[in-house]
Amino acid sequence: MSVTNFTLPKSDANSDRSRWMALVVLCVGMLMIVLDATIVNVALPVIQDDLGFSQSSLAWVVNAYLIAFGGLLLLAGRFGDLLGRRDVFLSGLLLFTAASLFCGLAQSEAMLVGARFVQGVGGALTSAVILGMIVTMFPEPREQAKAIGVYSFVASAGGSIGLLLGGVLTEAISWHWIFFVNLPIAVLTGVLALRLLPRDSGLGLDKGADAPGALLLVSSLMLGVYTIVEASNYGWGSAHTLGFGAGSLALLAGFIAREARAANPLVPLRIFRSRNLTGANVIQALMVAGMFGMFFLGALYLQRVLGFDSLEVGLAYLPVTGIIGILSLGFSAKLNLRFGPRATLLPGLGAISLGLLLFSRISVDGDYLTDVLPAMVLIGTGAGLSFPSLMSLAMSGVAREDAGLASGLVNTTLQVGGAIGLAVLATMSTNRTSDLLAGGASEAVALTDGFKLAFLIGAGIALAAVVVAVTVLKPAEAAAQEEPVTEGEFGEPEPAFSSEAA
Repeated sequence: MSVTNFTLPKSDANSDRSRWMALVVLCVGMLMIVLDATIVNVALPVIQDDLGFSQSSLAWVVNAYLIAFGGLLLLAGRFGDLLGRRDVFLSGLLLFTAASLFCGLAQSEAMLVGARFVQGVGGALTSAVILGMIVTMFPEPREQAKAIGVYSFVASAGGSIGLLLGGVLTEAISWHWIFFVNLPIAVLTGVLALRLLPRDSGLGLDKGADAPGALLLVSSLMLGVYTIVEASNYGWGSAHTLGFGAGSLALLAGFIAREARAANPLVPLRIFRSRNLTGANVIQALMVAGMFGMFFLGALYLQRVLGFDSLEVGLAYLPVTGIIGILSLGFSAKLNLRFGPRATLLPGLGAISLGLLLFSRISVDGDYLTDVLPAMVLIGTGAGLSFPSLMSLAMSGVAREDAGLASGLVNTTLQVGGAIGLAVLATMSTNRTSDLLAGGASEAVALTDGFKLAFLIGAGIALAAVVVAVTVLKPAEAAAQEEPVTEGEFGEPEPAFSSEAA
């Protein structure tokens, strides 16, 4: 993908100020998207009771958003290249706002899930261009590290705000207001974007956008998640599960085949020649697949078993997002510059794995301070170290013309890994709980054992990420020597991003 150039003022001082003000606008947009993701987790039990979701189908409130978001990020990034990133950012913001309104007005399962899917489309358009704009506006290594650190901090701080605000709104008014809160943030972001984001010119639609490829990818993901979620009703070895699973894999194979032949593919397969980019995306998918259960099922455990209300759940999760934010803002960036992203990532993944293992020791009469908080601190520390490192690794060795594609891949694996991981963990937890209830166990015991199994599986997935990191990723110096250099639009070699730049 080609990276469009921003038109900045000639004065160096004005140019520098414009870049940082533009970063603020982009981060406000990201704040809204992250706020929406975490604010929903706190309200899930109330939504379940109000609209009649089952425990397994409740995952669709999260997954409908994640699938649309993750599946369309790459196409949205390509639209940013073709139409201009500023215009795509604003279009996504408008769609996200409208869908948030319909989410808040929802009175049925179908309406809420449908609106969440549209909300995911808007989120994809809004966020797909953000990281690409950041690394383009801040090419100097130390400035880029600082800018990505601010971006990561806002993402995690938004999580903290969302958890707390979700609890307050759900308890004080109703869960509908967790979506209405997006409206004023969106209006503010739109006004700031129109005034502060520099207008950029895209390549034009004649360069081509791989809409069929995006359709194949989204269809594969939706069918795959549906297969996993419904496995609790039909059984893993049933004709229904095997048939729909095979259909999902066939669509995925069709997507890969199209990308290999298309003139303007959504994902040019050549980009996977970068060992660090490929490894970082696989690791991120595994990491978030393991972690998402902590937010989704952990909130259900606190409310259904320990008796927390929505506000108390929001407060309970503040240590996780707070630690992620503090580490992402500066400490992780300094470690990346001093020791390299790979060396910083490995202990982070280890801390996440250990935290999930501790979570698998919860009990019916558990105590937050002794049974939950230590696990949250470990997971927050691990995520705070890992996310900035993975962003840096994913962008390392990538030519400037592929910046939009690489940033889209980062966000895609985050959302897709979360959707698939959540579907697996929620389904396994539900199956375990149903079996115990059928055997005469109490609801609290059955729910707790189901959650414990999910956390244990999540820990295993996180440990798999550690294995990939050790065996696939290369240190910064080795990666810089071996990453391929692609040709620019005019046939001249394009410099790759240094792995130290992020």
